Amino acid sequence: MIGNGQTFPSRPSRRDALRLAGGVALTSMTVAGCDLLSTDPGGSEGTNQETAKGKQAPILEKLVKSGDLPPVSERLPKNPLVVKPTSEIGRYGGTWRTFLDGLAAVGYKSYVELGYDPLVSWKADWSDVVPNLAEGWDVENDGQAYVFHLRQGVKWSDGEPFTADDLAFMFEDVWGNEEISPVPPTMFSTGDKLAAFEKVDDFTVRIEFDAPSSLFIRRLATPSGGLLLTPRHYMEQFHVKYNSDANAQAKDEGFGDWIEYFWNRNTVPSNPDRPSLNAWLLKTAVDESSGRAVWERNPYYWKVDPDGSQLPYIDRVTYEIMDLEVALLRTTSGDLDLNSPALTGGVTTVDNKPVLARGRDKGGYDFIDGVPGSMNQGVVCLNLNHKNPVLREVFQNREFRIGLSHAINRDEIVNAVYQRQGEPWQAAPRKESEFFSEKLAKQYTEYDVDLANEYLDRAGYSKRDASGNRLGPDGKRIVFSMEVVTNEPNQISAMDLVKGYWGKVGIEMQVKTEDRTLFYDRKAANLHDASVWTGDGGLYDADLDPRWYFPYSGESNYAPLWATWYTSLGAEGEKPPAAAVEQMKLYDQYGATVDKAEAARIFTEILKIAEEQFWVIGLVSVEGTYGTVRKNFRNVPSSIPAAWLYPTPGPTRPEQFYVSD
Repeated sequence: MIGNGQTFPSRPSRRDALRLAGGVALTSMTVAGCDLLSTDPGGSEGTNQETAKGKQAPILEKLVKSGDLPPVSERLPKNPLVVKPTSEIGRYGGTWRTFLDGLAAVGYKSYVELGYDPLVSWKADWSDVVPNLAEGWDVENDGQAYVFHLRQGVKWSDGEPFTADDLAFMFEDVWGNEEISPVPPTMFSTGDKLAAFEKVDDFTVRIEFDAPSSLFIRRLATPSGGLLLTPRHYMEQFHVKYNSDANAQAKDEGFGDWIEYFWNRNTVPSNPDRPSLNAWLLKTAVDESSGRAVWERNPYYWKVDPDGSQLPYIDRVTYEIMDLEVALLRTTSGDLDLNSPALTGGVTTVDNKPVLARGRDKGGYDFIDGVPGSMNQGVVCLNLNHKNPVLREVFQNREFRIGLSHAINRDEIVNAVYQRQGEPWQAAPRKESEFFSEKLAKQYTEYDVDLANEYLDRAGYSKRDASGNRLGPDGKRIVFSMEVVTNEPNQISAMDLVKGYWGKVGIEMQVKTEDRTLFYDRKAANLHDASVWTGDGGLYDADLDPRWYFPYSGESNYAPLWATWYTSLGAEGEKPPAAAVEQMKLYDQYGATVDKAEAARIFTEILKIAEEQFWVIGLVSVEGTYGTVRKNFRNVPSSIPAAWLYPTPGPTRPEQFYVSD
């Protein structure tokens, strides 16, 4: 759940202790406004008072004249955030046409395209963090305390003011309430202790941790940053502290208790009535029967362009539910305006690019270059915490994993599956990352069947049955399933090839496809043998999402019980081996380290242990990421980062996109 009213599949993290973007030492400092879409850190964002008020969309002008809406000067804040367009000043009107490949995608996709407005935001090029709802912030006590200065006069979509009370509500009545939040969100806590919150005045808040949280600001710019933003004036009616009948009302609505109902009401796809701070508001609910959803402009949106025109430019956004084959056809027909560069899957896959290239003239669109944040097309995870003690023993054998890695013909996968895009690669930061390690990226990627057999024999599984299948420690054939989500056709194709490679060295693997919901349910219950997933955390986010480098979160699919032990501070799960425990200790130190050089040294040590332990098996690097954009859909950057923690295309400011003739 996103506090700004959107939902997406949970990607839990733990202690939010990070480095400050750009390597700036965290002392007592103030970060003021800057030009959001330019590279000039001294720009005048949020200060254009002379031209900031008085221009609005024609459809809103009609409402003002009829008396149904206050004048735009009364709807905008004291200092509207001034967004510099990517290319040019836009014009009002038009519809943004896009799609969903199922209801499960509505929360995340609507957030990254329509709802990315946290306190602070990534710059469009992902190089830094800039002001957003917060005009600026002070960092105190070497990153232990943060003071945020909220933009005065911002209003929720129902016209009520956005103030420090909204943030206080989340800290004091939601996260500070053990009934609704038994464990506080890791981003806003140290260990199991919620950070101290102080309302300094209506537009100033102070958040203080027990220890330095040196990359807290960068965390706030990720999708999880929206957790903080909830309309107090609206949500109090669903909270038992403010409504003694909240529990009874929840049961009348078919919910188990007030807590379940509270979270349901705090989510826009399930509750379009919830006030929002976003550029567009959900008007038509998303369901299978209608096959579409419609968002319309927020008349109280708090940003303007350099000419003082209230954003967004585009009047409405329509989502149609369709499968990927239909979406591809609709793209080539010119019926979809924007397919952002994707992490994986979607329409803009490597195998679809020739089709899309041939359809550019007919469809009237161009390609967008993607800057991939992911480092691997598929990270293969054997479940080291398997419930079956035999498979657990086999999978935890490092030489077994090395043997399987050498058995994979990655060059063939690159050519056959990924259209010659990428190179053999383990789960390791990209070459562009400051944490790149040649050894970590390339070890055990050589395709060598003899060497693979040597490692598998050395692992203790030299005995085979009459069919040539290797036998495990129980004397039975080693056989297991590899779980892959159905909307990842390239990963399925890659795993079909891997199945054959491993069969040649005596290991039987079965490819099991399933939808994303079932995949996550089985993983949460620790029912999976093995799985494959895209390798996030490869670029600027390597230290923010180190899931593949040690058992860090619920997304560390290779060791769910060890990760739970870490995230629960030892209260749940299973204590990991010494090497993983050492990585966890180092990451905690990393989070409290202000000095850039020392922080880099610590994270490099974490990666060194990952290199030695070889927890997971990588396939090939991610290259050739791209998107499509209609030629009359303007102000979309020609190059956009594609990553989970950079919610593509949100930081490029979709409110300044516009539709031309």
